[in-house]
Amino acid sequence: MVHNFELRVYYEDTDLAGIVYYANYLKFIERARTEWVRDIGIDQTELKASDGIVFAVRRVEADYLSPAKFDDELVVQTSPVQVTGARIVLQQDVKRGQEVLFSAVVTIVALSETGHPVRLPGNIRLMLH
Repeated sequence: MVHNFELRVYYEDTDLAGIVYYANYLKFIERARTEWVRDIGIDQTELKASDGIVFAVRRVEADYLSPAKFDDELVVQTSPVQVTGARIVLQQDVKRGQEVLFSAVVTIVALSETGHPVRLPGNIRLMLH
Protein backbone atom coordinates (compact mmCIF):
# COMPACT_ATOMS: atom_id res chain seq x y z
CA MET A 1 0.00 0.00 0.00
CA VAL A 2 1.56 3.29 -1.13
CA HIS A 3 -0.07 6.60 -0.23
CA ASN A 4 0.67 9.66 -2.37
CA PHE A 5 0.49 13.19 -0.98
CA GLU A 6 1.00 16.02 -3.46
CA LEU A 7 2.43 19.40 -2.54
CA ARG A 8 4.01 22.43 -4.13
CA VAL A 9 7.13 24.17 -2.83
CA TYR A 10 6.34 27.69 -1.70
CA TYR A 11 8.75 30.56 -1.22
CA GLU A 12 8.44 30.14 2.56
CA ASP A 13 9.80 26.57 2.21
CA THR A 14 13.09 27.71 0.70
CA ASP A 15 16.33 29.18 1.96
CA LEU A 16 18.34 32.07 0.57
CA ALA A 17 19.57 29.88 -2.30
CA GLY A 18 15.98 29.13 -3.36
CA ILE A 19 16.14 25.46 -2.40
CA VAL A 20 13.98 23.71 0.17
CA TYR A 21 15.39 24.21 3.65
CA TYR A 22 16.40 20.79 4.98
CA ALA A 23 14.06 20.81 8.02
CA ASN A 24 11.04 21.42 5.81
CA TYR A 25 11.27 17.90 4.41
CA LEU A 26 10.33 16.73 7.89
CA LYS A 27 7.24 18.95 7.73
CA PHE A 28 6.37 17.57 4.30
CA ILE A 29 6.56 13.95 5.47
CA GLU A 30 4.60 14.80 8.65
CA ARG A 31 1.77 16.23 6.56
CA ALA A 32 1.85 13.15 4.35
CA ARG A 33 1.67 10.81 7.38
CA THR A 34 -1.31 12.72 8.75
CA GLU A 35 -3.16 12.39 5.44
CA TRP A 36 -2.18 8.70 5.12
CA VAL A 37 -3.59 7.92 8.58
CA ARG A 38 -6.76 9.87 7.77
CA ASP A 39 -7.17 8.17 4.38
CA ILE A 40 -6.94 4.67 5.86
CA GLY A 41 -9.72 5.55 8.29
CA ILE A 42 -7.98 6.42 11.54
CA ASP A 43 -9.30 9.52 13.29
CA GLN A 44 -6.42 10.60 15.53
CA THR A 45 -8.61 12.94 17.55
CA GLU A 46 -11.09 10.13 18.22
CA LEU A 47 -8.26 7.67 19.01
CA LYS A 48 -6.98 10.07 21.65
CA ALA A 49 -10.44 10.74 23.06
CA SER A 50 -11.61 7.12 23.15
CA ASP A 51 -8.41 5.18 23.86
CA GLY A 52 -6.01 7.85 25.15
CA ILE A 53 -3.53 6.94 22.40
CA VAL A 54 -1.39 9.36 20.44
CA PHE A 55 1.35 8.78 17.86
CA ALA A 56 4.87 10.15 18.24
CA VAL A 57 7.98 9.99 16.08
CA ARG A 58 10.62 7.86 17.77
CA ARG A 59 13.26 7.83 15.04
CA VAL A 60 13.95 9.31 11.62
CA GLU A 61 16.71 8.09 9.36
CA ALA A 62 16.90 10.52 6.45
CA ASP A 63 18.86 10.88 3.23
CA TYR A 64 18.92 14.17 1.35
CA LEU A 65 19.61 13.15 -2.23
CA SER A 66 18.84 16.16 -4.42
CA PRO A 67 17.38 19.62 -3.74
CA ALA A 68 13.80 20.67 -4.39
CA LYS A 69 13.30 24.26 -5.49
CA PHE A 70 10.69 26.97 -5.37
CA ASP A 71 7.49 26.08 -7.27
CA ASP A 72 8.41 22.40 -7.72
CA GLU A 73 5.50 19.98 -7.63
CA LEU A 74 6.38 17.14 -5.28
CA VAL A 75 4.81 13.88 -4.16
CA VAL A 76 5.44 12.29 -0.78
CA GLN A 77 5.04 8.53 -1.01
CA THR A 78 4.34 6.77 2.28
CA SER A 79 4.30 3.01 2.72
CA PRO A 80 4.35 0.82 5.83
CA VAL A 81 7.44 -1.34 6.25
CA GLN A 82 6.63 -2.93 9.61
CA VAL A 83 3.74 -2.82 12.07
CA THR A 84 4.12 -4.31 15.55
CA GLY A 85 2.05 -4.06 18.70
CA ALA A 86 3.16 -0.53 19.51
CA ARG A 87 5.36 0.58 16.61
CA ILE A 88 4.93 1.52 12.96
CA VAL A 89 7.90 1.79 10.61
CA LEU A 90 7.29 3.74 7.41
CA GLN A 91 9.23 4.42 4.25
CA GLN A 92 8.65 7.99 3.07
CA ASP A 93 10.08 9.34 -0.16
CA VAL A 94 9.76 12.87 -1.50
CA LYS A 95 9.80 12.79 -5.29
CA ARG A 96 9.80 15.26 -8.16
CA GLY A 97 8.47 13.21 -11.03
CA GLN A 98 10.32 9.91 -10.80
CA GLU A 99 13.38 11.40 -9.04
CA VAL A 100 13.68 10.71 -5.31
CA LEU A 101 14.90 13.90 -3.62
CA PHE A 102 14.58 12.85 0.01
CA SER A 103 14.14 9.42 1.56
CA ALA A 104 13.35 8.60 5.18
CA VAL A 105 12.60 5.61 7.34
CA VAL A 106 10.37 6.83 10.15
CA THR A 107 9.52 4.92 13.32
CA ILE A 108 6.25 5.93 14.96
CA VAL A 109 5.26 4.72 18.42
CA ALA A 110 1.94 4.64 20.23
CA LEU A 111 1.89 6.49 23.54
CA SER A 112 -0.60 7.10 26.29
CA GLU A 113 -1.48 10.71 26.99
CA THR A 114 1.05 10.56 29.85
CA GLY A 115 3.81 9.61 27.41
CA HIS A 116 4.12 5.91 28.22
CA PRO A 117 4.34 3.30 25.43
CA VAL A 118 1.08 1.43 24.75
CA ARG A 119 -0.06 -1.27 22.37
CA LEU A 120 -2.11 -0.30 19.37
CA PRO A 121 -5.66 -1.66 19.36
CA GLY A 122 -6.00 -4.68 17.04
CA ASN A 123 -8.38 -2.92 14.66
CA ILE A 124 -5.86 -0.10 14.21
CA ARG A 125 -3.04 -2.57 13.48
CA LEU A 126 -5.20 -4.19 10.79
CA MET A 127 -5.79 -0.81 9.13
CA LEU A 128 -2.05 -0.22 8.92
CA HIS A 129 -1.23 -3.36 6.93
